[in-house]
Amino acid sequence: MKGRPAVMPLGSSRITELSHASVVAQGTPRLVRHSDPEMYHAALVVAGEVGIEQYRQSSLLRPGDIGFFDSSQPFESFTGTTPTRTIVFQFPKQLLRVPERHFVGLCGKSLPATEGIGRVLAQVLQGAAEQYSACTERDAAVLQGTILDLLTAMLRHHLGGSTTLPDEPGNALFLRLTRYIGDHLADPELGPRSLAAAHCISVRYVHRIFQRNGTTPRAFIRQQRLDNCRRDLADPALRHRPIHAIARRWGYTQADAFSRAFHAFTGMAPSEYRLRGGTGPAGEGTGRSR
Repeated sequence: MKGRPAVMPLGSSRITELSHASVVAQGTPRLVRHSDPEMYHAALVVAGEVGIEQYRQSSLLRPGDIGFFDSSQPFESFTGTTPTRTIVFQFPKQLLRVPERHFVGLCGKSLPATEGIGRVLAQVLQGAAEQYSACTERDAAVLQGTILDLLTAMLRHHLGGSTTLPDEPGNALFLRLTRYIGDHLADPELGPRSLAAAHCISVRYVHRIFQRNGTTPRAFIRQQRLDNCRRDLADPALRHRPIHAIARRWGYTQADAFSRAFHAFTGMAPSEYRLRGGTGPAGEGTGRSR
């Protein structure tokens, strides 16, 4: 059975849901050198069995187990003939809230998520995947913070509480900033200065908060705008709406600038993307995380 990935952006992170059987996936040294998103992965197995290997460590994950990967190092994963379902939380390395050596020490291994804080994390991951289509961009930003907090708590529990807590004030401010962005995407002047003025902080501090969360204010705004444009262009109910009207709705006042940004984001012109119903040339969903 061929894999059927579904990618769900959560701010600068994302959830990927995979359903497949009889698959071997490899991240070879050459592939890693050619394209490394510099992400850490936490993979929850919901059904079936998944084997993983990295850093000369290997595990067989069963339902209720969470395995860990580092995108910057070669790895291998495989499934048997029984269909599997895996929910993968991928997040920029900058967002890691435990010492790097502790997370790397788990890559290729797994932890049980059948009780305690691990089970709470597993339930949130499954719920986020199942209800993602009903969530707004603001909801997605909140989910990112929630999942990172739960993952940190799970790792701290495993490590005996030896790691530091997340920066709660900075995290809360990041959520307020991203909620504000979600409410003001139509404003073409939205940017670091307007964010700073609205929250009575310096522009430098705005940049610092986003940097702690693995992105920049402008990159976050751009991704949110393009994700919304992509969604609207793929919506059959909005087929009658002109492309320039959709672009303007999400803050793009110049058609040429929007076309260039959209092509860089999806690899297609807006008109072609709409014609294909939101899929790429091979029928795969498009959209590049930035």
